[in-house]
Amino acid sequence: MDGRTPSPRVTVETNGINVIAEQERTGTPRQLFWPWFGANVSVLGLSYGSFLFGFGISFWQATVAGLLGIVASFLLCGLIAIAGKRGSAPTLVLSRAAFGVRGNRVPALLSWLLTVGWETALTALATLATATVFTQLGWGGGTGTQVVALLVVAGLVVAGGVLGFEVIMRMQRVITVVSGVLTMAFLALVLPDVDWSAVTSAPAGSTAVFVGALVFVMTGYGLGWVNAAADYSRYLPRSASTRGVVGWTTFGSALAPALPLLGGLLLAGSSPELSAAVGADPVGALGELLPTWFLVPFVVVAVLGLVGGAVMDIYSSGLALLAAGVRVSRPVAATVDGVLMVIGAIWVVFVASGDFIVEFQGFLITLGVPIAAWAGIMLADLLLRRQDYAEPELYDPRGRYGSVQPVPLVLLALGTALGWGLVTNGLAEWLGWQGYLLGPVGLGGTEGSWAYANLGVLVSLAVGFLGTLAVRSGAVRAQEDLVSPDQT
Repeated sequence: MDGRTPSPRVTVETNGINVIAEQERTGTPRQLFWPWFGANVSVLGLSYGSFLFGFGISFWQATVAGLLGIVASFLLCGLIAIAGKRGSAPTLVLSRAAFGVRGNRVPALLSWLLTVGWETALTALATLATATVFTQLGWGGGTGTQVVALLVVAGLVVAGGVLGFEVIMRMQRVITVVSGVLTMAFLALVLPDVDWSAVTSAPAGSTAVFVGALVFVMTGYGLGWVNAAADYSRYLPRSASTRGVVGWTTFGSALAPALPLLGGLLLAGSSPELSAAVGADPVGALGELLPTWFLVPFVVVAVLGLVGGAVMDIYSSGLALLAAGVRVSRPVAATVDGVLMVIGAIWVVFVASGDFIVEFQGFLITLGVPIAAWAGIMLADLLLRRQDYAEPELYDPRGRYGSVQPVPLVLLALGTALGWGLVTNGLAEWLGWQGYLLGPVGLGGTEGSWAYANLGVLVSLAVGFLGTLAVRSGAVRAQEDLVSPDQT
């Protein structure tokens, strides 16, 4: 009333897995840069340098595998984001067009497991990093610090997930700017200590281990996000540029980790001791490289970057839980996932023993296989469609998309079975059953040179994509030839 613009209120988003109303669909594809950059700008990207050298490859091989894996996997996210613009519903609701309204509960459950796992891992990493840096500062980094850090990080993540889209977009803008600036400062401080001769002296590895490193990066980056790729593009108007949706999603998400990855490769190649420390505490170990005065900013950039990823995960995990058939509101679903996240982080921080990267890699590859099959099916289904989704029928098992579509489910199961047979996680005892096809297909078994190439992820993706193109075009045409009840 006094002529001033009112401050925007912080409210809880009421949208769940419903179609976004036309009047709420605003903005341009350029806005997708912020959430995707903010979710992937974490200093965890520096630790991937150590992870890649662990495959036994040279600096140049690791550089190519890392950059190619980042860009290629996030391009998949950009392509799947098209579905959000065309259907204005969450990713795992749009997936019902391929799997059926009830049949889609299978990939929705897989997606939920993956996103809850990711948010748990990121929260645990932020807790460990804070405790490690506090120890380095002499402020005490014991159990008390870990408990407080866990509460603060979990509080930020759950609050963002419960409040929803608008708050997340604001958070990610701040995280993008602050984390981006501080990450560049971190690199400027540590890169003068790089030992170029040590970095370039690492011997080249075989094709098999190069492929393994490439697939590991793909599963750690884009394939960990494909199941959430349309959750933000659904808020754009239908008239938004398709190329813009693909381009800004891919650009924002791939740019964020690319430079930290290169810096991490230089650091890990210079110091075997650092590489070993990163295995136990991927973020906190990096604090050893810094002058004392920068440790507090380092904690800020570490925590903010990890929170940025975890917030996106908890928002999408709540949507996946609803898409799987759980009948609660979206804020309640996000709260449930937050409780599970805290329990999982407590286990990682206070109970689990052994190197973090061993269990983390096993988790990524194991769930990465079925998610890759789903991504292949989703991409092919999207490619086959010439029309926008019949949105009301995404919620009606009697509609054109049906209750259960058996062919995509068979392809998902086939891709998963083949994929798990062609990956190994030898250091994680609970995954020792994997790799059962490596011997029969002539790849040397679980001890052979191709044992850690992670070929199963690529095979699973190909089975889903090529299988759908081969056998589902007629079914998609039949769906699109039907007339919706509201068109009669």
